[in-house]
Amino acid sequence: MIFDLNDTFNKELPADINQENSRRQVYNACYSFVTPKQTSNPTLIHFSNDFIREVGITKEDAQTEEFLKVFSGNKVLENTHPYSMCYGGHQFGHWAGQLGDGRAINLFEIDHNDKHWTFQLKGAGETPYSRTADGLAVLRSSIREHLCSEAMHYLGVPTTRSLSLSLTGDQVMRDIMYNGKAAYEKGAVVCRVAPSFIRFGNFEIFAARQDGETLKKLADYTIKHFYSNITSEGKQKYLDFLTEVLNKTIEMIVHWQRVGFVHGVMNTDNLSILGLTIDYGPYGWLEGFDYDWTPNTTDAQNKRYRFGNQSYIAMWNLYKLANALYPLIEEVEPLQAILNEYEAIYLKKYEAVMKQKLGLETESDYASLISGIEKTLQLIETDYTIFFRNLSSVTKNDTPASAILKISDAFYNLEELQKESKKEWLYWFAEYIETIQSLNSTDEERASQMNNINPKYVLRNYMAQLAIENAEKGKYDLIDELYQLLKKPYDEQPHYEKWFAKRPEWARHKVGCSMLSCSS
Repeated sequence: MIFDLNDTFNKELPADINQENSRRQVYNACYSFVTPKQTSNPTLIHFSNDFIREVGITKEDAQTEEFLKVFSGNKVLENTHPYSMCYGGHQFGHWAGQLGDGRAINLFEIDHNDKHWTFQLKGAGETPYSRTADGLAVLRSSIREHLCSEAMHYLGVPTTRSLSLSLTGDQVMRDIMYNGKAAYEKGAVVCRVAPSFIRFGNFEIFAARQDGETLKKLADYTIKHFYSNITSEGKQKYLDFLTEVLNKTIEMIVHWQRVGFVHGVMNTDNLSILGLTIDYGPYGWLEGFDYDWTPNTTDAQNKRYRFGNQSYIAMWNLYKLANALYPLIEEVEPLQAILNEYEAIYLKKYEAVMKQKLGLETESDYASLISGIEKTLQLIETDYTIFFRNLSSVTKNDTPASAILKISDAFYNLEELQKESKKEWLYWFAEYIETIQSLNSTDEERASQMNNINPKYVLRNYMAQLAIENAEKGKYDLIDELYQLLKKPYDEQPHYEKWFAKRPEWARHKVGCSMLSCSS
C-alpha cells in the first residue's frame, strides 16, 4: 500500500512532552504519541469494499498481510507517528474534566483525490487517556460501529466512516450491562476514517485549564484545514467558525431526525467539530415512534438524550463550545447572537425535511399537517421507518380508510387502532389526501421523491444483534449481507425484503436490541 501521507495534527500542534504511555493528566498538549498494542492473532473479518477505493486502497491491497497488520494495530507504517488526542467534555450535563482518546489511536493522515483523511484505530490498546480502562474493544461493539458508520453514509447522514473490522485473537473482559456480571468476549479493532476526529471537547479542555495559547493554536489549525472558506481575521474569524460549526451541527441533527436515528450519548466529547456523527455506542433507530425513547440504559431514568431532545442537546453543546471559544473573543454579545439563531435555523430545516418526507411542496405552509402526524404517530405503537416508506403508496384517489390499510403494516398491534385513535388517524389522512390532491405533482412523482428521502432499510438493533450472535460463533456472512443491504437503503431490493419488517417481539426487551450500555 502506498499512501500520500500528509500528517498535520501531530506536526502543527503541540505534543505531550512525556513519551511514557502512562495514565495521567496531560497539559499544554493536543495529543500524546502512542503505539498500538500488538495482538496475538489478528484476523480481518470485513472491509468496506467501496470506501477503500475512496481512500486509494485497492481490493487486492485489502487482502494483503500488510493491510491486516496496519489496520489491526500490529504494524506502524514507516514515517508515521500514531497519537491519541487530548480533550475534555460534559457528560450527561456535568463537566468531566480530561477525557481524551481512551481507546482510539490516530495512525496517520493522507491526501487522496483532493480529500484529506485521518485513519484511526478504535480498540487498539491503552493510551494516557484510558483512565481505568484497558483501551480495547470487543467484537459486539465493533460490529455495531462498523456497520452503522457505513449505513449512515449511504443514508446521506454526515458521519465518520469505517474502513475495516478485525478480530485481535485476544479475550477482553466486559460487564455489558454494568450489573456485576463481567465476562470475557472476543477482542476486535475497527479502523474508522474521517477528515478529522476533533470534537467540541478538544476546545473545552484548554478553556477549562485557561490555556489560551493552545486553545488558539487548535482553533487556528481547525479553521485553516477544515474551514478554509473563513477569510476573516481577528475575533471575527472565531465567530465565523462558531457559525459554521452551528450550521453543520444542525444539518447533522436534522438528518438524524429524518431517518429516526438516536445517538444515545450526546456528550460534548461525542460531538464532532465537523458536524459528523461520531462514536457509535448505545445508538438505535426508532421502532415505535416515541419522542421519549433512548437506547442508552445509563440514560433510562432522565432520558437526556432521547429522540425528541436531540436538537436541544445539540444547542446546549454549542453553548459549551461557545464558552470554550470565549477566551479568543472576550465578548459575550456576538457569541450569544450566533447562538440565538440556532432554533430558527433548526426549525426551518426540520420543517423542510418533514415536508419532503410527506411528499409536499417545500414553499408552502403545512404546519398543521406536520404537527398532526407527529401527534397521531404516537397514538398507538407505529413503526417510524415503515410508516413513512409506505406513505408514498397513498394516492389522490384514496379514502382515509383505504390509506390506513396501505400503512397498516407499520402498526405493531392493529387491534389497538380503535375508537379515538382510529378517529384521529382518519382525520389526519383526510387532511393529507385533500392536501396531495391540490399538488401539481402526480402520485408517481410524489412517491419517487418520498422514496428518495424515506429509507426502506435501516440498521435496526435486532439486525445488528443477529450479526453479532453469528459472528461470535465464527460466522461472518451476515455482516456482509447487512453491509450490502445498507449500501442501497432507498432501493426496493426485493431479495432483501425480509429486512423490511418491524422489530420482532423477541427483540423488544432483549439486551443488544432494546437495552444498550455505553460499552455497547
